[in-house]
Amino acid sequence: MLVVGEALVDVVRRGGVSEAHPGGSPLNVAVGVQRLGLDATLHSRFGRDRHGLAVAAHLAASGVAVTPGTITREATSVAVATIGSDGAAQYDFAISWDPAPLDVAAFPSRALHVGSIGSWLEPGASLVEDLVRATRPHATITFDPNVRPALMPTHAEAVSRVERFVRLADVVKASDEDLEWLYPGTDPAVVLDRWLGFGPALVIATGGAAGADSVTRNGHLHTPAPKITVADTIGAGDSFMAGLIAGLDDEGLLGKQRRDELRDIPASSQRYVVELAARCAAVTTTRIGANPPTRSDILAFWR
Repeated sequence: MLVVGEALVDVVRRGGVSEAHPGGSPLNVAVGVQRLGLDATLHSRFGRDRHGLAVAAHLAASGVAVTPGTITREATSVAVATIGSDGAAQYDFAISWDPAPLDVAAFPSRALHVGSIGSWLEPGASLVEDLVRATRPHATITFDPNVRPALMPTHAEAVSRVERFVRLADVVKASDEDLEWLYPGTDPAVVLDRWLGFGPALVIATGGAAGADSVTRNGHLHTPAPKITVADTIGAGDSFMAGLIAGLDDEGLLGKQRRDELRDIPASSQRYVVELAARCAAVTTTRIGANPPTRSDILAFWR
């Protein structure tokens, strides 16, 4: 599959100590799906500096390929994550997003994932939207807005852009925090139904320890979160997204020729896909930083 979006370094501050880890939501998704058995290629932007070398090594260690033009001479973006006593992260950013053009025909794939900063920070966001429109006739589109208010345009502009991506996507995942920022005071179930009406086949809202709610045209499903001890939440949503994509692949539901089957996804497949995603997220929250699991990690965790 192809993943398009930011790759950066997370500088994690915890109890007065700082550590740097490769990150960025799309990068994490690419690493996550690769570890779960899909071949992933990342189209992004990072430099040849110290942080960029760490990003490149992290991708190579997991077997993720990068497109020509991803590695530049400019500085690698940085996100500073401050971890609270509950393990949740608060972010500050030093980021630019201006990826090189990409000929999607040169990277045939059954799925394209986009989202996060890469889908709404200009000038790159418009390129990403164009890539989605060019790829949609040939592949399943997955989208995670992964809202970061400090980097969003005006609220109205952000909602408009997110909704355009939702209309282009086959699978959409958002957190309860994303939905509250986008639609303050609105019941998440109402948003899920609204987004489903825009055209996706599967829409999911995650709520951390409260579990996940998913909706298809065949109905709603609540999936409880596995009970674990949280180290931090960095990358948990990205691991959930990677699990969704891998689960859909397991069920034979990725690719343009499977779009009709995906729209009519049976309850058993919906349950399997979301449960796998929840387990991937749970394993990640037991670890420091964005460190998504392999299949064997998941099996060992629930053996």
